[in-house]
Amino acid sequence: MSELNKTNLKGRDFLSLKDYSPQEIIQLVDLGLELKQLKKNGVSYKPLEGKTLGMIFQKSSTRTRVSFEAGMYQLGGHALFLNANDLQIGRGEPIEDTARVLSRYLDGILIRTYSHEEVEKLAQYADIPIINGLTDEFHPTQVIADLITIKEHKKQLAGLKFAYVGDGNNMTHSLMIGCAKVGMEVRIATPHDYAPKADIVALAKEAAEKNGGKLLLTTDPKEAVSEADIVCTDTWASMGQEAEKEIRQKIFASYQVNQALLNLANKEAIVMHCLPAYRGMEITNDVIEGAQSVVFDEAENRLHAHKAILAAIL
Repeated sequence: MSELNKTNLKGRDFLSLKDYSPQEIIQLVDLGLELKQLKKNGVSYKPLEGKTLGMIFQKSSTRTRVSFEAGMYQLGGHALFLNANDLQIGRGEPIEDTARVLSRYLDGILIRTYSHEEVEKLAQYADIPIINGLTDEFHPTQVIADLITIKEHKKQLAGLKFAYVGDGNNMTHSLMIGCAKVGMEVRIATPHDYAPKADIVALAKEAAEKNGGKLLLTTDPKEAVSEADIVCTDTWASMGQEAEKEIRQKIFASYQVNQALLNLANKEAIVMHCLPAYRGMEITNDVIEGAQSVVFDEAENRLHAHKAILAAIL
């Protein structure tokens, strides 16, 4: 495994891409592509035999749960699904106690929850690697899958124009940092009051300046998408924001990724969405089902991205 031999990430937490260098991010992307090829060639590769991943879910999941569980199995390990309501943490046990106890049973913990601070506290008290499967602030595992998808289709990362249209949410935060670190020109279009957090914007700007990328924040979707190589969106109302759904639909109406908007992008542009998608809202059915959509390649690549992360740090 040539890419695996390059990585020196054993024992590391995977909480946010701000903690990873551009070279480390690219290594994970290339490892994911290599593991994908091995899977397609029918080659068995099981570096995690005898290892167990605990998966704590306080937010529901399709892709994260299934891809991590399948990924651990394919790498020779075992995954335990731990519903937060079934753990003592759901009855008020301090997370620092949960972290120290589970560290004595498991080889790693994946957690999908609301508060990013909770994940950081889990990592502080655990003696094993912690993987952030999504918080309200970041979704770093998804971005490794996204970068794998982009490299697969565009054969490069640096120098590409990446446009994101929609809510300045956890996906926006992680995409800004990840894409800036690998040298992309990142354009983010959000309504004025739904922009990404200023401190994370500052981190992304710094990353862009250091790595030959650019960062543009705008309220104009057309400005973001013009001549873009990648057009990306996400749901307008994330988990926990269901009560705001109707008002958000009105505010975000002009931020829909439809054919008219896509026509402003590069003719060879690809369309991405991390799913679940609400067709007719943030993206139209004809675009997500169209020839430029790589949404289901992107979903498949969650498996290969997660295997790369697991193989590298456990």
